[in-house]
Amino acid sequence: MVVVPLLLLGGLWSAVGASSLAVVTCGSVVKLLNTRHNVRLHSHDVRYGSGSGQQSVTGVTSVDDSNSYWRIRGKTASVCERGTPIKCGQPIRLTHVNTGRNLHSHHFTSPLSGNQEVSAFGEEGEGDYLDDWTVLCNGPYWVRDGEVRFKHSSTEVLLSVTGEQYGRPISGQKEVHGMAQPSQNNYWKAMEGIFMKPSELLKAEVHHAEL
Repeated sequence: MVVVPLLLLGGLWSAVGASSLAVVTCGSVVKLLNTRHNVRLHSHDVRYGSGSGQQSVTGVTSVDDSNSYWRIRGKTASVCERGTPIKCGQPIRLTHVNTGRNLHSHHFTSPLSGNQEVSAFGEEGEGDYLDDWTVLCNGPYWVRDGEVRFKHSSTEVLLSVTGEQYGRPISGQKEVHGMAQPSQNNYWKAMEGIFMKPSELLKAEVHHAEL
């Protein structure tokens, strides 16, 4: 269960499984599992020692680490109302709950694999347009039990893990980076979290789209 940051939202939240609709919605806070390497997208206040020097993003095997929670938001300079289902092809931001920085990429080289660096950037949820990622999936909406890819909206790399592992001070954590080519290394699935329920109007829209 998530500790302090989520409790502030009180009754606005719905626990996993409480909604009859299995869509992922704006305002939800989730852990994202890379299904090929079985690691969850993770960040922490540890900066890269090379490249951008920004906050590092890794993959961890632990299920219980609170540093693996990300809040789903609208793209930069936009608002996505809580409970709005995420459409396939929609750009979003993923904000790290514990540090308030956004999942980010840019033309720096990742430290282990030589792919494109992925970092966490900004302050209190605000960064820049390089924080935007497009959700790639099948069907009209991102669904909880479906695998998705995240394509960086500006550089078009795919959020990936290929198995490279860090040493100290983050021993055992896997490198997360951007790759140009689609592969099994790019698939992610929403796992543990707290999901905003769709509004009644949005439920009707989703139901109509599924017919």
